Parts: sequence; C-alpha cells; structure tokens
Amino acid sequence: MTFNAILKKLFNKTDTKDVAKKRLKFALIYDKLEVSDDLLKNLQQDLVEVISRYFEIDRDAINLDIRRSEDSSALVFNTPIVSARHCRESTA
Repeated sequence: MTFNAILKKLFNKTDTKDVAKKRLKFALIYDKLEVSDDLLKNLQQDLVEVISRYFEIDRDAINLDIRRSEDSSALVFNTPIVSARHCRESTA
C-alpha cells in the first residue's frame, strides 16, 4: 500500500456506496477480460520461451499476474534474471 493510500484511508471517510461501486467496477473489469487460468499458463509459457532467448532466468521463481485498478489492468511478469545471453549480431 502506498503512502498516499494510507493517508487517504486515515483522513477520508469512505462512503459504503462508493466502496460497493468500486467493487462492482473491479468485477466488471475481470469479466470483461475473461482471463482463465489456462490462458495465463499458456501466456507464461510463451513469455518464458521468448525471454529465455535473451536472458537466463530462474524458471522456478516466475510469477505472472493481472493487476487491476479502477481504470486499467496490467499484466505483471516477474522473474529473476540470472544473466544475459550474449548473441552474435546478425549480418542480414
């Protein structure tokens, strides 16, 4: 939680209807995205394949998640990078 969020919680009273409205927005965003566990698993495999071309990564520590805010959603892919792969430049 950010410092600003903490201050808002301490100094702003939240109306129950506003809380319910925000929860409904989150539910609608989730439904709109229609993201299944299988889709996330397949996406993670694809991302690992592409990133592994350029970096050696810790495959056991990978985390893929979708984070939502009021106005948007973000795909968050987190993995420790062990090292960069050094490839020869192509002469195409």
